[in-house]
Amino acid sequence: MAGMNNLTTLIKRLEAATSRLEDMVPTMNDPSAASNGIASLPESGLTAPGADARGGAASPSQPTAAPLPPAIDDFDALINGDVKTFVNMSEEIGGLVAEQSAAVLRAFAAERKFLIVTTKAKKPDIQSPVYMEVLKDLQATMGVVNDIREANRASPLFKHLSTVSEGINVLIWVANESKPADTVIEMLSSAQFWGNRVIQDYKEKDQTHVQWVQTFYRIFKSLAAYVRQHYMTGLAWNPNGVDPLQATEEVNAGPSSARSPTPQSSTGGPPPPPPLPKFDNAPPPPPMPPNGVSTSKSPADMGAVFDEISRGESVTSKLRKVDPSSQTHKNPSLRAGSAVPSAPTRSDSQNSMSSRGKSPLPGRKPESMRTKKPPKKEFESNKWLIENYDGNPPEGMLEIKASISHSILISRCTKTTIRVVGKANAISLDNCTQVSLVIDSLVSSVDVIKSPKFEMQVLGMLPTIMLDQVDGAALYLSRESLGTEVFTSKCTGVNINLPGRSDDDDYVERALPEQIKSVVRDGVVVSEIVEHAG
Repeated sequence: MAGMNNLTTLIKRLEAATSRLEDMVPTMNDPSAASNGIASLPESGLTAPGADARGGAASPSQPTAAPLPPAIDDFDALINGDVKTFVNMSEEIGGLVAEQSAAVLRAFAAERKFLIVTTKAKKPDIQSPVYMEVLKDLQATMGVVNDIREANRASPLFKHLSTVSEGINVLIWVANESKPADTVIEMLSSAQFWGNRVIQDYKEKDQTHVQWVQTFYRIFKSLAAYVRQHYMTGLAWNPNGVDPLQATEEVNAGPSSARSPTPQSSTGGPPPPPPLPKFDNAPPPPPMPPNGVSTSKSPADMGAVFDEISRGESVTSKLRKVDPSSQTHKNPSLRAGSAVPSAPTRSDSQNSMSSRGKSPLPGRKPESMRTKKPPKKEFESNKWLIENYDGNPPEGMLEIKASISHSILISRCTKTTIRVVGKANAISLDNCTQVSLVIDSLVSSVDVIKSPKFEMQVLGMLPTIMLDQVDGAALYLSRESLGTEVFTSKCTGVNINLPGRSDDDDYVERALPEQIKSVVRDGVVVSEIVEHAG
C-alpha cells in the first residue's frame, strides 16, 4: 500500500511539471509577451537552474540575461515614457517632424548602449581615439537629426526642426565630468529659442503644435532629474572593467542590445531589418557576359574596363549623333541665348532645390591659402595703389608723396609702415594687418575696413576717421585734429591718444565705447553708453 501511495505522488508531480512546461511554451513563442523589447518571464513558479526538482525544471535552451543596473532601467523608463510620448506627438504632425523624431529615438537608443558600456569598461582618456570610437554611434545619430534640419531649410516646419536640432545636443551631457545636469539645462535654453517661436505661431491656430513643444521640453526636465539621481558628478566607469572597445562589441552583439527598449510607433511600423550578411567566404563575382554589358548590379572587374576601351570605335557606336542644327559652335544664334531650350524653367529648378534643401555657398578662400602676389606701388589717374606688401621695403619706410587731388588705396599689406607726405584727398585701407600709417593732412577721411591691429598718427588736420570691423586700433591725433569725427562699426579695442597740455607731456589714452544699452522710453528707442564704475 505504501508503494502504491509513492507511485501516485510521483505521477502527480510529473503531471505538475508537464503542466508548467506546457504553460511556458506559448509564452516564449508569443511575441506579445514582450513589452518594449524586454521579454517577460512566465509566472508559473519556475525556479533557477540548479533548484530542487520538486520546484520544477527550467528550460536549458533559454539562457538567463544578467540584470541591468538601476541606472539603465531608469533610462529605459525615460525612453518608454517621455521620449515615446514625444515620438507619438510628432507622428500626429507627420512629415519631416515625424522623420526627425524617429532619429531622436535612435539617438537615445545609442546613448543607452553607451551607458551600458560605461558599466562594463574602464574609463578611457577623453582625448584618445578609443573614446571617440565608443561615442561614434551616438555622434552619428545626433548628426542625422541635424542633417534633417539643414536639408529642409525651406520647409514651413523649419522652426520645429530647429527646436529638435538644437535640443538633441542635450545627449552630450555624458561628456561633462563635473556637473552634467547643468549641460541638460543649458541645452533646454537652446531648444527654447526656437520652441517658443513655435508656440507663438501656433497658440491661436493649432494646440497640437503647442503640446508638441511642451512634450519635447518635458524630456529635458526628466533627463535632468535622471542625471541628478544617477550621475551627479559625471559618469562612473567600471574601474575593474574590460577594454572600452571590447565592451562596445559585447554590447552591440550581446543580449543587452537585444533588449533595447526601442518602442514601436503608434502606427505599427515594419519590423527591423535582418542583420547584414557576412562576406568573408563569399563566392567570386560572375564573369562578364560576352556582349560586355553586365546585367548584375555588382561592379565589374577593372580588366573588363580596359577591354572595353581597347575595342576601338565600337565603344562609341551606340552614342546618339548630335544634329548640326543643335550644335552651338555652328549656330551663333544658339550662343546668343543664355540657356539651352530644353533646360528646365526657373520655377522647376526652385521647386527641385526646395525639395532637396539648399546647398551651401562656396566660402571665401582664407588669406593664408591665397597665392602670394608681388608687392605693388603704382600711380594711376590720381590714385595711388599700394598692395601685397609683407613687411617694409628694403629702403625702410614706404613713402608716398601725395597732393590734394590724390586718393590712396592700400590693400592686403602686412606689418608695413606707410608715410604719406603732403596733403592728400582720402585714404582707404582694406584687409590689412598690423599696418602703421603716418599722414600729414587730409581733405576728406581715412576709411579702414577689416584691418586688425591698425595704428595711425596724424601730424596735421584730419576731418573724419571711419572704422569698420577693426579689432584693435590706436589713433594718435595732433592738436590741429582734436575736432576729428570718428565713426566705428563692429569694432573692438579702439583707443584714441590725445596730446598732453604741453609738448613735453605724454599722450593721454582714451578708449572708445563698445557696449551700448538700448531702452524704450515713450515709444522711442534710446541708446546709451554702458558705464562701468568702481
